[in-house]
Amino acid sequence: MTQEAQGTSGTGTETGAGTIPEPDTEVSTVSADETAAVAAAIVATALPAEVPTDRGPKISAGWSTGLRWFVALLAGLILFGAFVLANGADPIQVYADIWTSTLTQSGQFQQIILRAAPIALAGLAVVVPARAGLVNVGGEGQLIIGGIGAAAAALWLTPLMSPWVVVIAMMLFAMVAGALWAGIAAAMRLVVKVNEAVTTMLLNYVALYTMLFLILGPWKDPKALGQSTSVELNDAAKLPVIAGTQIHIGVIIAVVAAFAVWFALTRTTWGFRLSVVGGNGEAARRAGMPVVTLILTALLLGGALAGLAGFVQFAGMEYKLRPTFGLTIGYVAFLASWLSRHKPLPLLLASVVLAAIAVSGNSLQINSGLPAASVNILMGLLLVAVLGWTSPRKATS
Repeated sequence: MTQEAQGTSGTGTETGAGTIPEPDTEVSTVSADETAAVAAAIVATALPAEVPTDRGPKISAGWSTGLRWFVALLAGLILFGAFVLANGADPIQVYADIWTSTLTQSGQFQQIILRAAPIALAGLAVVVPARAGLVNVGGEGQLIIGGIGAAAAALWLTPLMSPWVVVIAMMLFAMVAGALWAGIAAAMRLVVKVNEAVTTMLLNYVALYTMLFLILGPWKDPKALGQSTSVELNDAAKLPVIAGTQIHIGVIIAVVAAFAVWFALTRTTWGFRLSVVGGNGEAARRAGMPVVTLILTALLLGGALAGLAGFVQFAGMEYKLRPTFGLTIGYVAFLASWLSRHKPLPLLLASVVLAAIAVSGNSLQINSGLPAASVNILMGLLLVAVLGWTSPRKATS
């Protein structure tokens, strides 16, 4: 069982071989017998645990965590400042440009929120498998396949049905397509034991070239005049916006999805069992849990959420498939999930922060002469710094 995400499944009781998960709050639907079975299975697989020694007075947990986050973020900003300086730009001026371009210009905040919606949905596609100890790096490809599913529904159903039916069909097609795409990686993990991190990453490229085949061939817009795009979505089938704003209902979908995933992971038997699988797969098997089914459902749900992100991007932002459709959203979402420790609600904030950094890319190119892709370096440095400096340290004897 892949263990990269086991430390993010919530706190728990440590043993020498694993952790008895304790979700953020009590899971009322989990029976006492099942909890006892999990505990007994973990004890049966455990090695003698080391007893930590008292190392004297410590800083309170809240202050310690806050200090580590401050130092981590500061370190990331300093490292990016060094990169900027090495490229002949003024770091202070660059940070000032990022601030003004994202928070002070009219309409930019709405653009950040719009950019954050698909990032959050694709980030949830990482969060759910991570609870089971799985690493889904395929959000980019699953998002593209979701966009293809939405485009297929629009292409086939627009002449036949009302716009609202087309919108619902696009959403369902996108989610099913994303889930099936993730199901390929799940099948390879369960049948031939290929690590899902490898297969989901490689499937990103297959998804991209599948889309390119469609928009260069059967789905190519004959009116595009040399551009490789599909036919633009009918105006009536585009996601409606909130009155007086540019924000479409895809943002609401992302928020609702985050709360739904939070509820499923912390308030249901399925979420509890998923945590057990992520914390100690052998204990889950000994407790009689359907480990194969849990792994399969985690990856399928993750793929469906990434497909939903593709639907929001297609019907709310781009309205057509093109070679750059959803470019880097899946990878940024992967960073957002790790930045939020694979927790659904903090993921919303992480998505907004990374979306703001992404939106600032144009200002870096125009005002500082730096490539717009420089913001990806800033995102990566912040992630590495946060993961390196804020990870909890285990006590040693």
